[in-house]
Amino acid sequence: MPSLDIQEILTLLPHRYPMLMVDRVVEITEDSIVGIKNVTFNEPHFTGHFPSLPVMPGVLIIEAMAQVAGILVGKLAPHTRGKAMFLASVDEAKFRRPVVPGDQLRIEMKLLKLKYSVAKMQGTATVDGNVAAEAMLMCKMIDKPLEAAPTP
Repeated sequence: MPSLDIQEILTLLPHRYPMLMVDRVVEITEDSIVGIKNVTFNEPHFTGHFPSLPVMPGVLIIEAMAQVAGILVGKLAPHTRGKAMFLASVDEAKFRRPVVPGDQLRIEMKLLKLKYSVAKMQGTATVDGNVAAEAMLMCKMIDKPLEAAPTP
């Protein structure tokens, strides 16, 4: 049950602040991955969503799920590293509870299909064992290389 720290994650994802949504990977197998996103009040979206009741936007929860999925694809299919992976579809998305500062999202993604340039995954994001969100994601790789922002 290998894990990945933030330095290893930065080698697999092109995302950087403020869009990097994965802090750690705690488990990775040949068809599944578990990632952690620590939700803090210092994140920029909380200044406007909502000032008196900070709630993590659902689209950012989906983005965190997609990034965790992208890490698994990068580990399983090295030809995808450094390439642009885009969300092709989000299906069956459901949001079960608000995610707020202080929460820790545990994101579990299961690989359903991996072809040369397409990956389909089913995922669940939980907080303290309670489902916060779930969705089916499909990502498509394009043959354009991406450069990651420099790591500080």
